Order: sequence, then structure tokens, then C-alpha cells
Amino acid sequence: NRIADLTMLYFQVVILAATVMLVYYCEFTDTFSPAEQGFICRDPTLTKPNPGPEQNSRVPPVILYSVVSGLPVVLVIIFLFHYNSNNLYEQEKVVVMGDCCYVNPMVRRTVRFLGVFVFGLFTTDIFVSTGQMVTGSLAPYFLSVCQPNYTALGCQDTALFVSQSDSCTGDPHDIFRARKTFPCKEAALSLYLAVYLAMYIMCCVGSRAGRLAGPLVSLSLVSLALLTGINRVAEYRNHWSDVIAGQATGAAIAVFLVSLCYSPNEKGHSTQPLGENSAQSEDGLCVTAQPDRPRVVGEKILHPMTNGGWGGGVGGCRSFLVHEVCPPAYLEQWC
Repeated sequence: NRIADLTMLYFQVVILAATVMLVYYCEFTDTFSPAEQGFICRDPTLTKPNPGPEQNSRVPPVILYSVVSGLPVVLVIIFLFHYNSNNLYEQEKVVVMGDCCYVNPMVRRTVRFLGVFVFGLFTTDIFVSTGQMVTGSLAPYFLSVCQPNYTALGCQDTALFVSQSDSCTGDPHDIFRARKTFPCKEAALSLYLAVYLAMYIMCCVGSRAGRLAGPLVSLSLVSLALLTGINRVAEYRNHWSDVIAGQATGAAIAVFLVSLCYSPNEKGHSTQPLGENSAQSEDGLCVTAQPDRPRVVGEKILHPMTNGGWGGGVGGCRSFLVHEVCPPAYLEQWC
């Protein structure tokens, strides 16, 4: 149904646009302010030295955000061209989407991968920003930038709890930054990127590049993400609880999106092993077919063969066993 497909497309665009707007208001405006928590005078967990602006970190924001935004694009282009260049001209050139759009299968998969990734990235940012605004958790260096007047507060020798919002005398910008630590945004974004790409690599590479290539690259990405969180604690920018909560948030969103958007049990995708009367669908995905009748794909007909495959020359699946030339449905849906 053309109208239904267009409506769903517009609905998805509206959701993505709303997500971008929320990120903009959380990151670049003062529309939302963090909760102002009190503190205990001379609390040892809040008296770490001020590490300075984020640009002085070992992992500055410009590098972190450049990697988070650029690495998926580079990686997906490399894999798509590497694993599709050999049989690109043997495959169907277009995929009909709702009788309104004609899209190259490679373009479709690229847009889908990057679209889901960007949506998850913005969603992670929104979840983390919301947690920071609601909790108002104090950074390990909070008292160093707050610079409270202990004499005026009457807590020279006692561990008095201070809840006055005007008890700080330091720079307002530094104080505002020190109230936004839980969960840690850098840890969340880095682990979201690592888990999302690791699952993509394991699905696309598998054992085709060797048994250790996929796990090596995946574990390297996850290790770098974990080191990013450890660095936040080592520089006294976040507590351990902030980093763990951020990493859990980023990893959970990545796994959820991968499981939801790339499940092999989606409509039109097969959970049956290929080579057992399988065929390739209109969008380049392998699906289960009826073994006793021809299957129509686009304008070509696939006839059942005695060896369990399908003939007809669609998508490179000629007179061979399907599993020899068609990757599994879960793999083809990613790559």
C-alpha cells in the first residue's frame, strides 16, 4: 500500500527530527537545568582537584565525537563495498519500496544501518541528559569549583549537610558542569558505538576473514570504550557509579536496537538454514520458499531444483546450491 508506506516513512522522519530537537535543547540551551543537590562539608568524595575544562582531557570531546560520528560511516562503507563489489553487477539493481521508490539494495542497507545508528546515538544522549538533569549528581571535584564559605555556613569542624542553593561562590559555569555527572555521557556514547559496531562486525565478517579477525576488532572497540570510562575516573571527572551507569545505558540501547531492527525473525526473513529450499527476496534478503512451486522475485521466476536450491539467475543464485552464494538472512540484512 503506497499511502501506508509513505505514512510510515514520514512518521519515522518525524520521530528522528523530534529526537534531534531534544538533543539540541539538552546540549546547546539552558532550557533544562540539573537538580541542585546539597553536600556535606569537606566530603572527601567531592574534594578532588579540579581537572579543568573538558578540552584538557586525555580523550577530548572533539576526538570522542569525531570517532563516534565518523567511524560507523567509514566502517559500513568499507564492508559494503568489500563484500558486495564482487557481485554488485550480478544482483538486482533496484528494490521496489511501496510502489513509490526504486532504491539500490546497497544504498538501502547503508541508509538503514546509519539511520538506526544515528537514532540510537541521539536516544543515548537523551537518556543520559535526562538522568543528569533529574539526579543532579555532584562530580568528584565539586567542592573545588563550588568554593563554599565554610565559616559563613557554620561547618568549620562538623560534617554539616548544606542544602542552600547559594552556598557556592565559584564560577557558575564550572558549578553547572559539576552537577551533570550521572550517568557519564562519554562512557555511554563510547560503549554504545563499540557494542553496535561489534555486533555489526561479528554479523558481517563472521569467519570469512578468519576465526579471530572479527572478535579481535570487536574486542578492541569495546576495550577502547571501557578505557574511555576508566580515564574519566582517573581524571576525577566522574565517579565509578557514573561510568558504570553510562556504560550500561549505552550498551543496553545498542543491544536493544540491534535485536529489534535486525532480528532474523522479522516478516519476510527466514530462520531456516539456507540450502533447504530457500530463495532471495526482493530486497536482497534470503527467505524461506515453498519447495513445490516456482517463486517469483521481481520479474524473474525461480524454479525449484533437485539439489535443494533455486534456479533463475536472481541475485547471483544461479544453478548452484543457495547456501554457496547467498549469505544467511541475518547476515544479508546487515551487509
